[in-house]
Amino acid sequence: MAPTLHGTFGDPFLTATITQLAKGLASGQYSSVELVDEAFARIQKHTDLNAFITLNEETARQEARAADEARKKGQAQALLGIPIAHKDIFCTAGIKTTCGSRMLANFISPYDATVVHKMKAAGCVTVAKTNMDEFAMGSSNETSYFGPVANPWDQTRVPGGSSGGSAAAVAARLVPAATGTDTGGSIRQPAALCGITGLKPSYGRVSRFGLIAFASSLDQAGPMAQTAEDCAHLLQAMAGFDERDSTSVKTDVPDYLLGLRQDLTGLRIGIAREHFGEGLDPATAQAIEAALSEYKRLGAQLVDISLPNAAHAVPCYYVLAPAEASSNLARYDGVRFGYRATGYRDLEDMYKRTRSEGFGREVKRRIMIGTYALSAGYYDAYYVKALKLRRLIADDFTRAFERCDVIAGPTSPSTAFALGAKNDDPISMYLNDIYTIPVNMAGLPALSLPAGLAQGLPVGLQLIGRYLDEARLLNVAHKFQEATDWHARVPAGF
Repeated sequence: MAPTLHGTFGDPFLTATITQLAKGLASGQYSSVELVDEAFARIQKHTDLNAFITLNEETARQEARAADEARKKGQAQALLGIPIAHKDIFCTAGIKTTCGSRMLANFISPYDATVVHKMKAAGCVTVAKTNMDEFAMGSSNETSYFGPVANPWDQTRVPGGSSGGSAAAVAARLVPAATGTDTGGSIRQPAALCGITGLKPSYGRVSRFGLIAFASSLDQAGPMAQTAEDCAHLLQAMAGFDERDSTSVKTDVPDYLLGLRQDLTGLRIGIAREHFGEGLDPATAQAIEAALSEYKRLGAQLVDISLPNAAHAVPCYYVLAPAEASSNLARYDGVRFGYRATGYRDLEDMYKRTRSEGFGREVKRRIMIGTYALSAGYYDAYYVKALKLRRLIADDFTRAFERCDVIAGPTSPSTAFALGAKNDDPISMYLNDIYTIPVNMAGLPALSLPAGLAQGLPVGLQLIGRYLDEARLLNVAHKFQEATDWHARVPAGF
């Protein structure tokens, strides 16, 4: 049953999924304009989360009115009139696209990213751009030039990163869904820490055109929402081949909603012993084990697998990703667009001042690491070896999937940690992605879904699938969510 509006700060975003909102719109129970007004009212009430960088109020209301008119004329797409937010890494025509950086603080893109274009074509209403770690570099959403994002479950804690603004906004029910990007876990880890569902599709499944690049061989866009069913709706709209993206996969997009209710009897879930060793918080492990027991009750069987090279994924990633970042971020030099320093002496000084002032500490750290790894004398010692290790990590998954259909384990080693707790310890910060990074190395799809609470904070269960098998992941997550209510839990005060 679709929720009923009860005035300002009413029910729709407190309890409703995209599926429920779509039913309410279709039945005329409320309009898209009302939903958009409700979204902006809630956003204004909860500015203390700092989840957004730019609001799109005037254009969003125009889009909402157009969606309502389209419904009156008989259009009935599932996402027509649904308010969403985009991570501020996606280019949006006429709206600032900052990437959470001073370098692009006033940049307005002349075009839409393919993901943005496709979501508009599906009828979604863009209400805002969400805060993020600068250039997607971070695991806590504390590196943003626009300040850290707070976790709605406990505002003294981080929401995860780099898509922390999107995760916090959905968790607080400020918007029913948002887009994110995942280079080493940046959709799944914040989804886990904020108690929502986040999907990283297979590499190439969703176009990267118009997505500001961090590490081009690892970046992938995906949906973040309350449920797997909502993510299926969103992925249906954003997936598909794009000739403007040379890494886009030219293959058919299945009907993700069609297979959601497939029975799990006989499903083989692989459990990697490497995911349950030293470093995993005991309370988090207990919640994951309870979730796996629920899967057994639903008819699945657990099988032991091994991912022997997973332990090397983090150091491998922090050679490859910074190397690609150092190349991708070379374009930000103050000449063509973006921030330009003042008071420089000559062209070289302008380059140095612009990049020193325009980039934050973490971005500069990764540029330096990447440039070092690619430099003469170190290329073979670090970069080439990391590429070989990446191949071994991918091979581990290939062997594991001979024994199982999906792999399950924790998304993050612990629940959300305190703001500022790891700012002076980058290695400790990087280890937050120890379970998510191997998936990006192999280009596989993976999903994080709410699986319990530990000390009152959300715990995420990660599901990993075969290449291009997002449909199975969504099915496995959906059946769990039919049997549990962790995904419906809302932080106190929201």
